[in-house]
Amino acid sequence: MTLQQLKYMIEVAETGSITMAAQRLFIAQPSLSKSIAELEKEMGITMFNRSNRGVYLSEDGTKFLSYARQIIEQTERLENEYKAAPPPRRVFAVSSQHYAFVVNAFVELVREYGENKYEFTLRELKTAEIIEDVRTHRSDIGILYLSRFNHEVIRHILQNEEMQFEKLFTANPHVFVSKRNPLVGRKSVTLEDLKEYPRLTYDQGVKNSFYFAEELHITAESPKNIVVSDRATLFNLLIGLDGYTISSGILSSDLNGDNIVAIPLESDEQMEVGYIMASDRPMNAMTQRYLEHLNRYIENYLS
Repeated sequence: MTLQQLKYMIEVAETGSITMAAQRLFIAQPSLSKSIAELEKEMGITMFNRSNRGVYLSEDGTKFLSYARQIIEQTERLENEYKAAPPPRRVFAVSSQHYAFVVNAFVELVREYGENKYEFTLRELKTAEIIEDVRTHRSDIGILYLSRFNHEVIRHILQNEEMQFEKLFTANPHVFVSKRNPLVGRKSVTLEDLKEYPRLTYDQGVKNSFYFAEELHITAESPKNIVVSDRATLFNLLIGLDGYTISSGILSSDLNGDNIVAIPLESDEQMEVGYIMASDRPMNAMTQRYLEHLNRYIENYLS
């Protein structure tokens, strides 16, 4: 099935005559008849009934016509959009685990760019998807963390995919909780302290693995567990259910408001947060500038 066949089918349906349709399309009638017959054979339906006065749509043909029109209309929109003017230039793309500081740096980069046309991309994704985005060059870099628990597995994957990991900073683990949570006010909490509260973690999809988890101590016992797919939902549930999640401790009041607080978690683990990129692909200037914004934000927060 081709777009040309769909256009032929629509023209025949509108004119009710293969002869007239051929004239409008500036093709020979036998060629048009053959094209329609081939389309009918491929789809396994009879699109037109024949009569002495010409042709008219069958019941199957009427249904098919509605889909054909949608396809042709969408194609024409694409042509009008991209043939009339070049598409916006792709400037920078980053895929990341769910970190507010990644968004803050991204905002600064876009504001600084200042051009009238551009295409920036920020995707908060599952860990396996971040690696895939960088592998296929869909994103310039990916942001994720390594720990004593996951580093051997993640580094092995990166090595096989010819990618490298560069550290940005090391964070001691914290828990994010609602400012009304009974744990607020403590200097630190333990995993045992957290057992009575719902643990919130990010969904890792069909490639789910403890080693891909965004949260430290993912194998620790937790009787109450809630899996979410986005940061806004997670923070809403932290507030609504007095839940917790384990993260770096870096919060952004600009993005998350003042309802979430971070409490140090007593742990023998650390989060080595960094970026991944293709080993054989030189870093472009826009990626370098993004990392400058990222490092500046992190330094200001940690200082």
